[in-house]
Amino acid sequence: ATMLAGVSWQTIVLDEAQFIKNMTTKRSQAAMNLQGQFKLITTGTPLENHLGELWNLFRFINPGLLGSWKQFNERFIAPLESEQHKILHQQLKRLIQPFILRRTKTQVLSELPPRTETVLSVELSAEEMALYEALRRDSLEKLSESDDSGGQKHLQVLAALMKLRRCCCHPSLILDDSSLNGSKLQVFQDILEELLDNRHKALVFSQFVDHLQIVKAHLQQHNISYQYLDGSTPKKERQRRVKAFQSGEGDVFLISLKAGGTGLNLTAADYVIHLDPWWNPAVEDQATDRAYRIGQQRPVTVYRLVAKDTIEEKIVQLHHRKRDLADSLLSGTDVSAKLSTTELLDLMK
Repeated sequence: ATMLAGVSWQTIVLDEAQFIKNMTTKRSQAAMNLQGQFKLITTGTPLENHLGELWNLFRFINPGLLGSWKQFNERFIAPLESEQHKILHQQLKRLIQPFILRRTKTQVLSELPPRTETVLSVELSAEEMALYEALRRDSLEKLSESDDSGGQKHLQVLAALMKLRRCCCHPSLILDDSSLNGSKLQVFQDILEELLDNRHKALVFSQFVDHLQIVKAHLQQHNISYQYLDGSTPKKERQRRVKAFQSGEGDVFLISLKAGGTGLNLTAADYVIHLDPWWNPAVEDQATDRAYRIGQQRPVTVYRLVAKDTIEEKIVQLHHRKRDLADSLLSGTDVSAKLSTTELLDLMK
């Protein structure tokens, strides 16, 4: 990175620019050190969570346009809950619009086949719900006693929510020696049997690598051919497995959400199964687009498995606030703010 920063580039293009959205990361800092006469970024998710990400992208392509971080925060982010926020939102929209060329999938990929999305409500067993409830109540009790000094409580709430989300996926992700069967795994098997009987292929995403390992063992037990990819898969091996799947080796491709959400062409699949909901639907949409892209000839079906009466249902409700956050900025509707500690706690109640 130091060597690249010492070169005076004519043009710099950052593809998948959402990877520099966080100003505190080394990746972002390295990008900001690059010197170029002209800078261009491309991304399918210019906003995933909050306006601070937009500020950092513009800090790269047009430093100073949105002011310092302190100025941007005071002018546009802090007042979002006030009466004035809609006016400020329009001002921000006018400020950034000349620098944005936006193309939606419907505009440029009219030849794509139809896509059907279904949220499948998975009813957990009585034993699974008892485990979930015990974990939820214990977490709330501990959090009510914790001190909020230094912002630690926010991290503690996120950690508690993570446990609840893992519990929704499979009991053994919480209890190593659990003998409980996972209801989600059974629903997944039912879906898989039907689509394989009809000669379909599926991409299967989870945010939890150990959840994918459970599914992987299940596929092996049932002699179902598959490919697998997570963050630890070397680049060359990723390419080999993608090529193998595209050429017909494997009926299922298991992929960790963050490792396989971009840069893969997997149009051999016409089904996409999300085993657990991510905080932001834009990340799930990008993962789905591994199959729903140029080259796809068949209708694509997307299943989202959501555990009934759990934190997962509340995350899906959040999707309505967060969906097309970038689109809301362009169209002038409300912008979702970053969730506070109190809002996160409310998800557990």
